[in-house]
Amino acid sequence: MSEEIVWKKTHCARMDHGGCGLLVGVRNNKIVQVKGDPQGYLNKGYTCYKGRVSPERLSHPNRLRYPLKRAGKRGAGQWQRVSWEEALDEIASNLLSIKEKYGARAVGFGVGMPKGLEHFVLIRLANCFGTPNVVASQDICHAPREVTGLHTCGFYPVADFHNPTGLILSVGSNLLSTNEEGQIGSMVLQQLKKGAKLIVVDPRRTDLAKRADLWLQLKPGTAQALALAFIHVIIEESLYDADFVNKYTYGFEDLAQHVKAYSPEAMAEITWIEPELIRKAARMYAEIKPAALQWGNAIEHDVNAFDATRSLVCLMAITGNLEVPGGNINAHEPNITALGKFVRADLVPNKFREMIGAYHGTIPKMMTVPPAYFREAVLNNNPYPVRGYYGMCTNPLVVWADSQRSYQAFMSLDFVAMAEIFMTPTAAMADIVLPVAHHFEINDIGHYGIGHGMIFARPKVVEPPEECWPDIKILNELGKRISNPELWHDNFEDFLDDILEPSQLSYAQFVEKGYLKGPDRFKLYQEKGFRTPTGQVELKLSVADKFKLNPLPKFERLPEDEDPDYPLTLISAKSRYYLVSSYRWVEKLREKRPEPTIEIHPETAAAHGIEDGDQVLIETRYGQITQTAQVTDIIHPRLVSAALGWWFPEGDAKNQYDWQKANYNMLTSTGKLGKEFGTPNVKNIPCRIRKID
Repeated sequence: MSEEIVWKKTHCARMDHGGCGLLVGVRNNKIVQVKGDPQGYLNKGYTCYKGRVSPERLSHPNRLRYPLKRAGKRGAGQWQRVSWEEALDEIASNLLSIKEKYGARAVGFGVGMPKGLEHFVLIRLANCFGTPNVVASQDICHAPREVTGLHTCGFYPVADFHNPTGLILSVGSNLLSTNEEGQIGSMVLQQLKKGAKLIVVDPRRTDLAKRADLWLQLKPGTAQALALAFIHVIIEESLYDADFVNKYTYGFEDLAQHVKAYSPEAMAEITWIEPELIRKAARMYAEIKPAALQWGNAIEHDVNAFDATRSLVCLMAITGNLEVPGGNINAHEPNITALGKFVRADLVPNKFREMIGAYHGTIPKMMTVPPAYFREAVLNNNPYPVRGYYGMCTNPLVVWADSQRSYQAFMSLDFVAMAEIFMTPTAAMADIVLPVAHHFEINDIGHYGIGHGMIFARPKVVEPPEECWPDIKILNELGKRISNPELWHDNFEDFLDDILEPSQLSYAQFVEKGYLKGPDRFKLYQEKGFRTPTGQVELKLSVADKFKLNPLPKFERLPEDEDPDYPLTLISAKSRYYLVSSYRWVEKLREKRPEPTIEIHPETAAAHGIEDGDQVLIETRYGQITQTAQVTDIIHPRLVSAALGWWFPEGDAKNQYDWQKANYNMLTSTGKLGKEFGTPNVKNIPCRIRKID
C-alpha cells in the first residue's frame, strides 16, 4: 500500500520573486500536488498556474545531476563527469590563479534577480574573496526604483496593499500576469473588490488594463513625460498636499517652475494620450486618498530610467502619498541581521570606488556592476582586466542586452563556472557546471534584502538528488577554498540562523511562524525627517552637481531617435508562464506558450501581409530574429511586442540551444547607456517586420 499524502507548508520561489504561501502534498519523497495556503500572508490561498506545476522542475529527465567539466572547445557541448571535490578544486584553482595574476577584482560573481538567501551568500563570497564586482541585471530591474528612492526620499517606496487604498496607479506593471517583489495580483483584486479605483498606464491593453477605470495607452519611453504632466496639473490646480510640501520637501518652487513646460497639451503628442485624459487621471490620483503607485520594472528598460523613476517619486511626494497606509510606504525590516553585516561588506571597504561601474560614473548606492560595463572590462580591459566569472541563477547569454557581445565576452574569459538545475545556453559555455538543488529541495529564507519589510520561510519538502547541492552549500564550500575558511560555516545551514539571530528564533521556530514582518511606522518623517542630505524629500536633488545628475526629472528625447527605415517601435512583455529565460523545458508550461510570439495590431499585420501564426522576421539596427505572429488589438498599431527570454532546450548543445534564433536580446544594443545605472535600451527600439515566406 502506498503511503498517504503528507501536506507540508512552504513558500513559492524561483517562479518569480515568490512569496505565495503553499501547501505541498508529498508521497514517497515526491510532490504530488501544490495548492495555495489559505493562511498565506500575501496570497490567502491564491496561487498561479506556474506555481502549481512548479514541481515538474525537479523531475525532468534532462536535469543536471552531477558536476561536469568541459571536455572539448568552449561551447562545443562536450563534457566529462567529475566529482564534487574535483569540480570545486578546479574552480578554486582557477579563481585564485586569476587573483594572483590580476588581483581579486579580475573575477566577477554573477547572479540574476534575488531568488533566495543564496543571492546574498554569493555577495558575501565576492566580499570574502576581495572583489567588488558582483554582476547582475539590476540596471534594468529594481535598482533604478530602489536607488532613486534612496536618493529622493531616503527609502524604496513600496505600494501598500495590506491596508485599504482608494486608488491604485499602475505604471508599467501587470500584477495579474507577473507578480513582483512581495506584490501578488490577488492583493490588487481584493483592493478593487473593496472599491479602490484603478488607473493603468501601459502600452498594451493587459488584463489589468481591462479592469481599469482609466487606461492610458502610453507611448513607450515617455513615462517621465506623463508623470511630469501629472505634476503640472496637480500644481497648476493646487491639488498638491500643501502641508506636506511646505514642511517636508526640498525644491518645490523649482519643480513648480520646471513643470510649466510639461502641460498635458504639450505632452499629448509625445505620450500619445489626450490632454483631458491626462488631466482626469492626474486629478483622480491627487484627490482620491490614499493612492498607491504600483510601478513595474518596465519603466527601467531604457536610458531614461533615472528620470522616469525620479518623476514618479516626486508625484508620490507632492500628493502626500508617502509613508501613509494604503500609499507608498517605507517598509521597515523585522528584527533580523542587517544586510551589510551578513554579506561582510566591511571586507571590501573601497567597493564603491573600485567596482567596475564606479569608473563609468554609476550613481552612488548602486550595489552591482551593470552587465554592459562588465563586458567592457572583459573585452577591452576597461577600466581594468576581468578574466574570471562564477555565475548562478542567471543566463546572461539570453537575458543581458546585446547577446552577441555577451557571447564574445564569455568566449574570451579565461575561466567560467556556472551552477544550474538545467543546461542553459550560458551554462553550455562554462568550464565547470555544477548541479543544484532547487526550490522544494532546500531550506531557505525568501525576500531577505529586497526592501519589502518581510521574510518568508521556505523549508524543504523533499530531498534533492544525491549529487545536487543547494547553492548556499556550494558557495560555503567554495568560500573555504578561495578565502579565509574561518569566514564560513561547518554546516552551511547555519547561515539561516545567522539571519534570524536578532529575532532570537531558530530556523525551525521561524518555519512554525511562516514569516516575519517589520513594524508599520507610518509618517516617521514627522519625528526624524527623511534620510536625505536635506532631511526632506528632494524634489530637487541637493547633490546633483556633486554626482553630475539632473537636479530635476525631465524629458528631453525618446530613448532612441525615430528612423523612417525602422517605422515601428519594439517593446517586450514578460510571459505569465516563464521567468524571463527560465523553464522552457517544463512541459506543462511549454504547452501553454510553445513558441515565441510577436504581438502585432491587425492594421499593422494587414499592411505587412501577415496573418496569425505566420513566421515574422523582426529587425532592428542591431540584429534580427524570427518569432511567430500573434495578431491582436491589445497592442498599438505603431508598436510590436516580442517575446523575451527564448532559447530551445530541445536544440543542439553545440550551438547553445539555438540561442540566437528567437532571442529578443539579439535586437538590443549597449552602444547607448543611461549614466546613472548603466541601463541600455532594452525596449522602445525602432524596428521593422516582414513575413517570412
